[in-house]
Amino acid sequence: MSVATKRLPASDVSWLDPARVEAQLGEAAPDRVRVAEILAKARELRGLLPEEAAALSRLEDPEQVAQLFAAATHAKETIYGPRIVMFAPLYVSNVCANECSYCAFRAGNVLERRTLTRAQVVAETEALVRQGHKRVLLVAGESQSRRYLDQVLESIEAVYSVKVGTGEIRRVNANLAPMDVPSLRRLKAANIGTYQVFQETYHPGAYARFHLRGPKADYAWRLSVMDRAMEAGLDDVGIGPLLGLHDWRYELTAMLHHVAHLETRFGVGPHTISVPRLEPAAGSDLAAEPPRPVSDEDFARLVAILRLAVPYTGIIMSTRETAEIRRRTLQLGVSQISAGSRTDVGGYTDGPEAPGQFQLGDHRSLEEIVRDLAAMGYVPSFCTACYRMGRTGADFMDLAKPGEIKHHCDPNALSTLCEYLDDYGAPETVQIGKRLIADRLAVMDEKGQRIARKLLDRVEAGQRDALV
Repeated sequence: MSVATKRLPASDVSWLDPARVEAQLGEAAPDRVRVAEILAKARELRGLLPEEAAALSRLEDPEQVAQLFAAATHAKETIYGPRIVMFAPLYVSNVCANECSYCAFRAGNVLERRTLTRAQVVAETEALVRQGHKRVLLVAGESQSRRYLDQVLESIEAVYSVKVGTGEIRRVNANLAPMDVPSLRRLKAANIGTYQVFQETYHPGAYARFHLRGPKADYAWRLSVMDRAMEAGLDDVGIGPLLGLHDWRYELTAMLHHVAHLETRFGVGPHTISVPRLEPAAGSDLAAEPPRPVSDEDFARLVAILRLAVPYTGIIMSTRETAEIRRRTLQLGVSQISAGSRTDVGGYTDGPEAPGQFQLGDHRSLEEIVRDLAAMGYVPSFCTACYRMGRTGADFMDLAKPGEIKHHCDPNALSTLCEYLDDYGAPETVQIGKRLIADRLAVMDEKGQRIARKLLDRVEAGQRDALV
């Protein structure tokens, strides 16, 4: 990882100038020549500057929007192909000291507070493994307990300890509170994959309006956490806004300034970007009526622009969204989705759903989503090879930016799908999935076919975790 020599204070966010973002958004809509220039650059997978993305966010002409979508589809297919990475969230605590107006877990809301014991984390993980999951996103509220990090680390260890037959969780990603560098080093030592912290809103005024009390009220501490994560050696980081708190165009443009800052200072941009929209949450009137709602059409445009602006980055869409919206945005740029999700603590083992952090839009099981994806020609991927084979941070970017990462990921995606089908698939899903594997093999180049067939043969012979 390339680290700049200049050391910034722990919460320096001078690189983001809200007035500059507003000025970029306030410029006149681009003419056709300028739009064509921006889209031509984007189709070459060179990414976009924040001001170029801001220009595309102002498009209204249906023909130009169609050109935007076509360019995003080209970028998605070139870098990621039909692979869709699968994961599930694992909530281990809803104890939280923050008063975030839109969240069911906010400190002032009345609900049962729980922090899972090690045995309960193991039980939740076993339930996920029995579904077929290989990757989880560990989520915990931001408590002020001195044992917060210790409890998180114990939960991570518990997840990795689980074996159910040949099944296991091979990678734990983490969506946690911002921490200082020593704490983040401990988190890295626990062998996590991507470290996620969402800024929620990049607009300082909106941030103060919706984050009333608690450690999360510190806008700069939260915004600067990815600098500290990089300093701690966590070179795969995930960022994102909570869409609906402020104008989506502002959030998109400001987030791209964040991306540019990380690339300039560390030589590495975010490994993932998430695009959650505000959804209803128990005990929150605000969540039921977002201050700046994002329509489905604007949401699709945002995903497409983001795919062009940061072509190497995985775009994550959770089960907040409906199955219909998730299907539509797959071709526009989304490359990772959650499946069979529960957002309540202990939700995979407790039976009837308790109030979660927010309301889900897609209640389908992992099995149903795998079958649906395969029927559409997408390859559900359970691969976690990059984390474990050193393809992280700058090394990942070196492969992802020119589109070379697919030569590793395509064979791995097929072998992990085959593993899922053999171990967990229902007969109809197996039939659809195996046909998809054959179809994908047929369009691979000779080298890719050779590698993929070798991996598939090993899986069919009973080996698990056969990766390159």
